[in-house]
Amino acid sequence: MDWSNILKTVESTVTGVGLQVIGAILLYIVGRWLINFAIGMVQKGLSRQKIEPTLLRFIGNTISVVLNITLVIAILGYFGVQTTSFAALLAGAGLAIGSAWGGLLANFAAGVFLVVLRPFKVGDFISAGGITGTVEEVGLFVTTIDTPDNIRTFVGNNKLFSDNIQNFSTNSYRRVDLTAQISGAADPHQVITALQQRIARIPNVNSKPAPDVVITAFTAVGPVLAIRPYTNNEHYWQVYFDTNMAIREVLGDGAFPAPMPVFGIQQV
Repeated sequence: MDWSNILKTVESTVTGVGLQVIGAILLYIVGRWLINFAIGMVQKGLSRQKIEPTLLRFIGNTISVVLNITLVIAILGYFGVQTTSFAALLAGAGLAIGSAWGGLLANFAAGVFLVVLRPFKVGDFISAGGITGTVEEVGLFVTTIDTPDNIRTFVGNNKLFSDNIQNFSTNSYRRVDLTAQISGAADPHQVITALQQRIARIPNVNSKPAPDVVITAFTAVGPVLAIRPYTNNEHYWQVYFDTNMAIREVLGDGAFPAPMPVFGIQQV
């Protein structure tokens, strides 16, 4: 056995494989840099056209997936793998995966429709798919939403698209709905006037339309008032809590009789 020839063969093989691995690593590094550069250029170009951030992120994610798959095929081709057959295998695998994971394709299709139809955009405060919060990103398959208690939630695009979507950021203002129980012995006109004057002083409450303070129902204790100030969605919770405090101040300062429960008198 000629050990010198074996060693030379091993050495040349290891050297060739090592050079190929180094070349593949360099190809990957350069390829990733070019992909990030291309995505950045596309997004900058679209930004100059005043494209919405929702569409920008969706296009960026799509380009990233396609170019990364292309990079993997290129690296395999560098190692001598027949990329034509690999592409056919990838297509076949994609068909099989698509059949098995129909929901994944449904999420992708729904994501496309969400971007095209634009029922909401990044930064909007919405309620859909059982989640209420601010939209952070519309991805290829899921939409990222930050809830008011600061929990990041990922919702499948198909679930959002197939559900009712409430967009609280579209209109310039929204209504705060509260109720208050007053005594039957109190003059409702005086109570309503006092509440209207106090609520009008709350910061960020719209003057047009003016806050609504009306009788909405009756109980054994007395009338129930519906109290409805209007405000921008950005200030909703501030107005909500401040209005609760205003109700407490007006009805709890002793100017009006407190509602008292009525107990039946048992007859002997």
